[in-house]
Amino acid sequence: MKVLLIVIFVSVIGYAQIQSDYDKSIDFASYKTYSFEGWEKNSDQVLTDFDKKRITDAIQSELTARGMSMVDSGADVAVTLYVVVNKKTSKTAYTDFNGSLGYGGRWGWGWGLAPGMVSATTTFDEDDYMEGTLVVDMYDGQTKKLAWQGVITSVVKEKAEQRDKSIPKKIKKLMKKYPVKPME
Repeated sequence: MKVLLIVIFVSVIGYAQIQSDYDKSIDFASYKTYSFEGWEKNSDQVLTDFDKKRITDAIQSELTARGMSMVDSGADVAVTLYVVVNKKTSKTAYTDFNGSLGYGGRWGWGWGLAPGMVSATTTFDEDDYMEGTLVVDMYDGQTKKLAWQGVITSVVKEKAEQRDKSIPKKIKKLMKKYPVKPME
């Protein structure tokens, strides 16, 4: 039973929460170029250079798959990024209950309560982990108004090898919410 609870817990914290919103009046298929305008409020200070590159490469790959090209200036859409990483603690409690059932019941047959030992043991665990939220904002190059915003919140993998795989997968999942689907 405890193993089942741990599996459920791990699958829940491994899940990425994704939200997005966009201006419905914009024809996103008309956007052909984009530029990276940096990290808002120097939020990238919490990331290593390797993780910054993993994130920007994954976004670039997703936009390229949608027929967009990166330019240094004068882009159809400007992309800004914002990241927050927080230390979180998950708390779980599990109670083992050992009761006694015995033969008894009415007229001497069937199940009924019988006197015996009853005990309960509660185990309480705390696990620390890091949770990251990445916000991807895309601003129209001409109007400078927000055109699309994607937000993903997920547990940060501790090992660099895991982040090599998880960051592109999570960015791909986030970009599924972008109004233009990848070209085939």
